[in-house]
Parts: sequence; structure tokens; C-alpha cells
Amino acid sequence: MAKTYRPWDIDQKWLLPPSIHDFVPPDHLAHFVRETVRESLDLTGILEEYTEERGYPPYHPAMMTALLLYAYCQGVYSSRRIARGCEQRVDFMAVTGLQKPDHRAVARFRLRHLKALEGLFQQVLRLCQRAGLVKMGHVSLDGTKMKANASKHAAMSYDRMKKAEKELAKTVRDWMEQAAAIDEAEDELYGADQRGDELPAWVANKKKRLEKIRQAKEALEAEARERDRAGGLDPDDPPKRRPGRPAKSPRRPGEPQGNAQRNFTDPDSRIMRTTHGYQQCYNAQAAVDAESQVVVACGLTNSASDQKQLKPVVAQIKANTGRQAQELSADADYCSEDNLKELARRRIRAYLATGRQVHGDADATGRHRLPTPGTRRRAMWARLRQGGFRSRYRLRKHTVEPVFGQIKEARGLRQFLLRSTAKVTAEWSLLCTAHNLLKLAHARR
Repeated sequence: MAKTYRPWDIDQKWLLPPSIHDFVPPDHLAHFVRETVRESLDLTGILEEYTEERGYPPYHPAMMTALLLYAYCQGVYSSRRIARGCEQRVDFMAVTGLQKPDHRAVARFRLRHLKALEGLFQQVLRLCQRAGLVKMGHVSLDGTKMKANASKHAAMSYDRMKKAEKELAKTVRDWMEQAAAIDEAEDELYGADQRGDELPAWVANKKKRLEKIRQAKEALEAEARERDRAGGLDPDDPPKRRPGRPAKSPRRPGEPQGNAQRNFTDPDSRIMRTTHGYQQCYNAQAAVDAESQVVVACGLTNSASDQKQLKPVVAQIKANTGRQAQELSADADYCSEDNLKELARRRIRAYLATGRQVHGDADATGRHRLPTPGTRRRAMWARLRQGGFRSRYRLRKHTVEPVFGQIKEARGLRQFLLRSTAKVTAEWSLLCTAHNLLKLAHARR
């Protein structure tokens, strides 16, 4: 007797038109994100941008917002991949209601409403608070280096700019003379349909590079003058002699350091040291609640140092949640007298490492060099040493580090898509919003 199988007829017609709910389970994340955006988020900042009554109706802003948030939850960030998902994935169709915006519509919507999308972080965080996910008993703070949308090879130091500017200026000048010298043979070189006085293409490219170098050089000089003024120096004054051995290459006021770099692709990004070597990066910050790994504050800077990021993040925690954390843990990069004083002023019990942790040491007190007696750092060292393996500092590793792992590894974000500090800050906020949405979805199941 022959085996019978279930019928497989791809040309079978439907008696009634199918609903997207028939293809995606009721408890799927797509439904949760869509309904959260429709019912719980205030999109006034986005909707008020649409005032023109004429023209073809655009995609609904709530649908586009839900699409972006769901795509970020799924680790899909490229506008082209998001548009492809609207055509090929039923979970994306459950969010859009079978609408298929192309990649240009997705990219333009994200750029146009970037600031408003950044503000959704606070709204989703409040939803997490109402669900009881934010306890604010212990909060851990850390930063992670994220690659910028620029190559480190597109950066140039100030010394190299000065040298390249002279070399390129001479090259362009020589080519100008060469172009004038062969002007008599213009019919042979350019053809009968050309005037003959156009500059060769190889000159134009070098001229553009020379212009870029000059602009970057002027920007570095402007930053150096601003730093000198902030430090009480007058860039117009002659350099003053200081006691001690003279510097090998003294810097004049208003002039950048020779190794100061600027990237031509994304001037706001900086070269930073990472586990994969030196990369063009931004420094992304996150403060995470130890109870549920919900991000309660996020920020971003182009400085490789974490030390100056503690104060603004702590202030943001209070602004976002209306409460202050009872305890805060962070690694040695945040430990300074000013930061410990700020935490004491806010009555936050601090657990900040005073030195680089030796492998096997759970107290992170730094075995190699003790802090100066009588300082806040020395008191912190004693607190961590007294706690030993039971110290609250140990919470940091399984609170904030897993969040970076989930964003980078589980959802595959290794490099920002946008450029400039303002845009990348909004992009990081959107990533943290998606992370909190996932925590909220899992809690409500």
C-alpha cells in the first residue's frame, strides 16, 4: 500500500482573503511592538511634522516607528534590509499590515525624525517602570567602544596634514604648468568637441583632496585655539618659557599637537583602543538596573576616557526615572575624587574599582598601587577590600556587560550606521530603546 501525504498545492485559491494574524502567532514580538507603539507611546513629536495637506499620502508615522523599533529588536539596522524584510518576512508584514516601504522611505523617515525617535527611550523606560522591571536598588555603569561609520585610514594627523598640504600644493601647481604647456596640442588631447581649456580630471581629484586637508587642518587649529582660551591662554600671545627641560617640539598657542588627528569621513569620531586594536570609534555609555538589565540611562561621547561620563549619566538616571539609584558600581575608569564626591552628594553608595582588577581578585581594589591615604579613593579601596568576594562590586559584571553582549553579539551591531555625534547619539538611544522593549516583552509573557 502506497504512503499517503498531505496535499501540497501552491496554486490552491483561498475562499476568503487571509489575515496576517493567521501567519504570525498571537504572542509574537511583532504584535507586541506594533500595539505598544499604537497604544502606549506618544508620537506627537513625529506627527506634528506632517502639516502639508497636499501631495500623495505618506506611510503612517506610527507604522514606520513600529517598523524601525521591531527591526532594531531583530538586529536589522540597514534600511535596505528592513525594506527587504517588509517584502519577504511575515513578521515584518505583521507590523506594517502588508505595506512595503522601500529603503529610501525608511532611511528618510529615520533621519527626519531622529531627535523624536531618541525621545522614545524615556517613554519605553517608563513602561518598564510600570511593569515593575526598574527597582533602582543597584545600577551598573560602563562604556563600550563602538566602531564609527568611517575608516581609520581616512584620518590624518596635523603634522601629516602640514606636510601633505605642501606636497599636494606643489603637485597641483606643477600640473597647472604642465596643462598650460600642452595647451597648443589641445585638439589632439581633448578632441574637437572640447574647448581645450578644461582642467584634466586627474588635477580635479588632487585639488579636492587638498581642499579637504586644508579644511581639516583649519578645524584642528580652531579646536586648539578654543582649548587654549578655555585654559586661560591667549593664542595671540608669544609662547612663555617654562622651567625645566624644553620640549623637543614645543607647541605654539593656538596650534594643535602634531599627533592630533581628524577623520575626513566622520570628523566627530576618534581613534580609540579596542580589543581588536585601534579603530575609529565612539564611546557608548549605558547605566543598567541590576534587577532586570533594563537600561535606565544612555549616552555617547567621542572621548575615549570614561571618567567625565559619570556625572551626566547619574543626572540622567534621576531625570529619566524620577528616582536615584541606591547603589552604583563601575570600573576603575570612572574612579576619581570628583566622581566619588558627586556620588556622595547624591547619597548613592558607590562601588568603584580603584585599580585594574588582577585576575582572580573579586574586590577590584588594585594590588599594585594603593590610593593616597585620606582620600575618597582610599576609602573606596578599603570598602571593596572589606567586602572581598561578597562585595556589591561583583554585580557589575553580570549587569552591564551582558547588555553590551546582547546588543553587539546577539543583535549583531558592531558599527554605527550614521555619522556625527548628534546622529550617533540618537542611534545609540534607539538601540537602547529596542533593548528595553525586548525586556518588557519577555516580562509580560
